[in-house]
Amino acid sequence: MNSVQSMLTMGALVLLSLSSLRFNSSVLENSTAQIENKVCLTAFSLADDMIETIKQRSFDEATIQFPTGLANLTPSGSLGPETGETYQTYDDLDDYNGYEKTVSAPHAENYRIWCEVAYVDGNNPDNLITSQSYYKKVTIYVSSPYMRDDINLSFIFTLK
Repeated sequence: MNSVQSMLTMGALVLLSLSSLRFNSSVLENSTAQIENKVCLTAFSLADDMIETIKQRSFDEATIQFPTGLANLTPSGSLGPETGETYQTYDDLDDYNGYEKTVSAPHAENYRIWCEVAYVDGNNPDNLITSQSYYKKVTIYVSSPYMRDDINLSFIFTLK
């Protein structure tokens, strides 16, 4: 074998190695994207499940038995579970304020889910207010060590 053939053979091997590395990199990126998509979809599903659970509760502690006026609704600074209430006994929306749990799925563990509940302006639901109103915004946040960004899902509840 002469030196020209050796050089051509070496060049061909280098090209083959580089193309093989590029192919493997592409396959790995595709697999990573599929996993990230699955994790994000699961996070959205967990947030939606929490919203659906909260939808089954009363608007406020004062509205469990009968309708009431604004003045009787839970003050903004007191949103959260009442003394002695646990997740199993939550009966109104604001009990979920500050609630947090960790969930694991078959393909990814340690999803962190937490809730915030606040009164909002009925004309501008992005405007959180400190006084009672007929509108409460529930925001569910989900994070995972396998996601770059947290996911949040909000729902506006109304007493009217």
